[in-house]
Amino acid sequence: MKRILTVISVVALLLTSCEGPQGPPGRDGFNGFDGFDGADGGLIVSSAFEIEVNFNAANNYEIFEPYGFEVFPSDVTLVYILWDTIDGQDIWRLTPQNVFFNTGILTYNFDFTQSDVRLFLDGTIDFATLDPSYTQNQIFRIVVVPADNVDGLKNLDISDIESVMTYRKVESFKKK
Repeated sequence: MKRILTVISVVALLLTSCEGPQGPPGRDGFNGFDGFDGADGGLIVSSAFEIEVNFNAANNYEIFEPYGFEVFPSDVTLVYILWDTIDGQDIWRLTPQNVFFNTGILTYNFDFTQSDVRLFLDGTIDFATLDPSYTQNQIFRIVVVPADNVDGLKNLDISDIESVMTYRKVESFKKK
């Protein structure tokens, strides 16, 4: 019995002291503190800009605006409209945004591609009958969220521009 225990102990000692070839290096882990992958040490930053738009019949109540920076096919674009200003504080709303009239509905809407964003009026109302306050000098903020961080948006209230700006570390908007 002693002999069996000695053999098992020697075999166990030999197996635990052996070392095989080193495998390939692994990827850096996800940092739960700040939510960024530490793979290359780089910081992924959202690009954003602000634009003032005049909708009219001449432009078919739509504006195409190129980004002016690289946007990847998997990136996501969010568009906010300056809805009101109260006590000097800007109130932003995520589009699409509806305005209801007795004669129909006006919708501020958008779509986007890899090269530009299109801002347009939609709805059932005759746009030509709208007061200029609904069509002229409309201010929009466009935020492009890199696809690497789309999963992080699951628990984020994207309707609140301040929370998106804070999450994506957007400190200022370039006016076009």
